[in-house]
Amino acid sequence: MVKYLGKSIIKRIYDYADVFHCEPIEKTADEFISRCKISKDSYDNVSACRYEVPDYRTIGEVYERLIEDISDDNMDSIIEYILEVYSSWISDAISNYNSDLFYQSREYICECYKEGRICA
Repeated sequence: MVKYLGKSIIKRIYDYADVFHCEPIEKTADEFISRCKISKDSYDNVSACRYEVPDYRTIGEVYERLIEDISDDNMDSIIEYILEVYSSWISDAISNYNSDLFYQSREYICECYKEGRICA
């Protein structure tokens, strides 16, 4: 998704998050989907889930903590870190709701990210 949105849109979303969060997330998402002309695809990690699907806030917090942990509070490059994490292998692993990765501690998730694999 970050490839479709691009750096400038992600920066806009980040810069105006305090405004966008006042609207329903579905409305905001639809507006960016339309603006970026993102077509529907076959990606669906929810219907394949055999367990309770976490809500977007829960998953958002997982990504937020990971981005905080790898950025070392370097806010000058935060958009780069967002792009990096969401474009990496760990995004697919976190979004696999049939695994328990997204429930693991932030330290464990960060270590997996740094190692480039799910740690034993």
